Amino acid sequence: MKSVQLPRQLVNLILTHVQGSPSAEVCGLIAIGVDKSLCCYPIANCAEDAAHRYRMDPSHQIDAMRQMREREQELFAIYHSHPTSSAAPSVIDIADAGYPEALYLIVSLNTKGVLEMRGFRIRDGHSNEVALSL
Repeated sequence: MKSVQLPRQLVNLILTHVQGSPSAEVCGLIAIGVDKSLCCYPIANCAEDAAHRYRMDPSHQIDAMRQMREREQELFAIYHSHPTSSAAPSVIDIADAGYPEALYLIVSLNTKGVLEMRGFRIRDGHSNEVALSL
């Protein structure tokens, strides 16, 4: 299991985004620059059942990817939250994973007062946990 270092400022941005919508899954992209800096792009969740799944708003996702290209960044990670379940990929998360090189970060709000964040590589229908160093 490879370890990934995430800067505290980035983690705080993600957790603030998640806490702003505790009853619905939130989602976003994280880009990495040529200087190895990380940048967060929150994306609106347009899923019909946003309490149990996420679907990135296509126009917001396209805009974020365009900004990444303009800033000479690449996709590093995709994050989303689980309001009422653990910070592990669901069957739907695994089936919908479309970026095998990206790190998938999941934040759980399942335990009141506690935020849990875990990372995974999802490839070919399988998920493998990646240790996070925050």
